[in-house]
Amino acid sequence: MSFLKKYAASFLMLALFLTIGIVLWRTLDNLFYLFNFGYIGCSIAFGLALYEKKFVHARRVVQLLVGLYMLVYLGLICNENMQIEGFWYYLFSGVFEAATIHYAVAKILGPLIFGRGWCGYACWTAMILDLLPYKRGPRERKKWGFLRYIIFGISLAFVLLLFLLDVRHKDQIMFWSFLVGNLLYYGVGIALAFAWKDNRAFCKYLCPVTVFLKPASYFSLLRVKVDASKCISCGGCKRVCPMNVDVTDSSRKRKNGTECILCMECAEACRKKAIHF
Repeated sequence: MSFLKKYAASFLMLALFLTIGIVLWRTLDNLFYLFNFGYIGCSIAFGLALYEKKFVHARRVVQLLVGLYMLVYLGLICNENMQIEGFWYYLFSGVFEAATIHYAVAKILGPLIFGRGWCGYACWTAMILDLLPYKRGPRERKKWGFLRYIIFGISLAFVLLLFLLDVRHKDQIMFWSFLVGNLLYYGVGIALAFAWKDNRAFCKYLCPVTVFLKPASYFSLLRVKVDASKCISCGGCKRVCPMNVDVTDSSRKRKNGTECILCMECAEACRKKAIHF
């Protein structure tokens, strides 16, 4: 029983993704979805198990397993645009597969359960940015968050125009936009990280996907909380948080609360073990 309790989060996450995979497999009559969500579920469950074993790079392992799968296999090999442009493309095409399913599970409905966990454990952009040296970032955030909404609007307008103008070879355009978009994201993200000494600057100010993630994350079931009876207000958790979240406040209205990526850096830094899910 102690084993099951210790790894309960791993088993629950695996069960959740396997359930999604089975439902989609049977509904859409495509075995690929069982493989897809089964693989992602196994990767996340494995990472959570490593975290329970106190392996310092547990989250990075999940990032690489899921991020590289999404980027290399789905994106480059299967020619699926898994960026936000791909979501708009399949949505306007009336096709519920690939990016539309991915966004529904990971970025629209999923955050009601695991918040911004996608950003901490699966994003292939953050997978690279988290390897840069500025893991803690500045104490105060810049007021540039409005830029994400502009980029969100540009991505929507870009795909909408392809349909309104009835542009030919839209599938090829989507593949090339995936390649160019990723190069831009990596280039701008790395440049901002070094300019502002903040690995997650791109995530905080420019990433358009957060427009989907933030609203649902407010109601997330899985949240980082602090045990006030143990907290000594040392400020260690705030200093290490890459997203500038006030984790000492357990309320949903805490500062930058919808920015939490569940990286658990705060829990690792807490000397009193006051922080938990």
